[in-house]
Amino acid sequence: MKLKRRRKLVKYTDILDRPIRFNPFVFSRMFILWAAVGLIGGLISGSYWVVLMYLTDFLAVYQGWLVIPVMAICGLLAGLIIYFIGDPGEMQLIVNNIRFNKGKLDPKNNPSMILSSLLCVASGGSLGPESPLVQVTGSTGTWMGKIFRLKGEELRSLSIAGMASGFTALFGAPLGGSLFSLEILHHKHAVEYYQAIIPALVASGFSYVVFAVIVHLGLGPAWDLPAYEMATVFDFGWAVFFAVIATVVGWGFIFCTKFFKNLFGKLKAPIFVHTLIGGLLLGTIAFYIPLTRYFSHFEINNLITDDLTMEFLAAVLIFKIIAIAITVTSGWRGGFIIPLFFCGTALGLLIHSIFPSISLSLTIVSCMAAINSCVTRTPMSTTILLATLTGFTYFIPILFASLTGYFLAPRIPFIGAQMDDKELKKAKKNRWKNLD
Repeated sequence: MKLKRRRKLVKYTDILDRPIRFNPFVFSRMFILWAAVGLIGGLISGSYWVVLMYLTDFLAVYQGWLVIPVMAICGLLAGLIIYFIGDPGEMQLIVNNIRFNKGKLDPKNNPSMILSSLLCVASGGSLGPESPLVQVTGSTGTWMGKIFRLKGEELRSLSIAGMASGFTALFGAPLGGSLFSLEILHHKHAVEYYQAIIPALVASGFSYVVFAVIVHLGLGPAWDLPAYEMATVFDFGWAVFFAVIATVVGWGFIFCTKFFKNLFGKLKAPIFVHTLIGGLLLGTIAFYIPLTRYFSHFEINNLITDDLTMEFLAAVLIFKIIAIAITVTSGWRGGFIIPLFFCGTALGLLIHSIFPSISLSLTIVSCMAAINSCVTRTPMSTTILLATLTGFTYFIPILFASLTGYFLAPRIPFIGAQMDDKELKKAKKNRWKNLD
């Protein structure tokens, strides 16, 4: 029976390997593979989201001082999963594998990533589900590529298409998600893998439809900003000015993360000890400032609609940055894109308290764009993502803010794998010298 199944599989793969005959269109067998990756990515993302929401609702019952032991226990459990099942890595590893491992993302650690990230995100960690979804859907693309004997750029493109389907599902922006999956991989001012843009777009389109059908998310703007009308050409200047302030905050986040990374690095203990300590710290912050809990997809609207004082907004901004830094460095799993948008919202509201005559939407979106571009170096996709998520229809002010954050970002990127080969070798060499 097994031999018959293998023969059938070989027969089917041979059929797929043949080009579609008498086809007058650009449509080919590769389109079917990209679409299949998108459909599977949408199913994975939708299922993950449904489980995440159920688990979040279950753990949200524990309020007040109980949030501290709950987050500590969830951190401990997540650390034990990683310790015993396998370390799934972070965004750094994904970028490394796409650039330096022929585009192969290993699916063997997906169970560890799914289970640990569900606990981390649902319990209230300041990281979102975008990074786990990208790793799982990207490795699904690699797995399908191996089944159909793809090699070289075709395999890399299928992995990137899988990544794009994960980004798109959560953000509800097929074009923005596709560009993000390419831009996050670049170095300096070069985007290397534009040959994967069509595969990424196709997979994103199919993933978006499936995810929207399952969870009804992404069908409109996620965050309720007031309507924006461009008053004068000086709005571009205000966008750049706010972006400069936001970039300073972005630098602060990067240095804060490095501080906690060094702190946890000195603690020679298993990862479950790190995640336990991280949970205790995060629970304490969430106890005193509940708005800093969770990955902020829903909390951004609360921040916009609530009438908060400048002092409280400043506290939310500072402790949210600390919470993200602790979550990233203590071994908790997740992505930091939406939490950074939350920081941009808090900063925008704080600045608007000082400059109330300037459009609130322009202020918030400029800060969101600059912080994210400063940290992730993705100005193009950040512009499109924010236009989709906020309903801000004027792309140019967002683009100005994104480019400001990008060009004022630290020379050494937050995601080290974004450096080119020479810079990466030089950084590693300097690191070893410092250790000596």
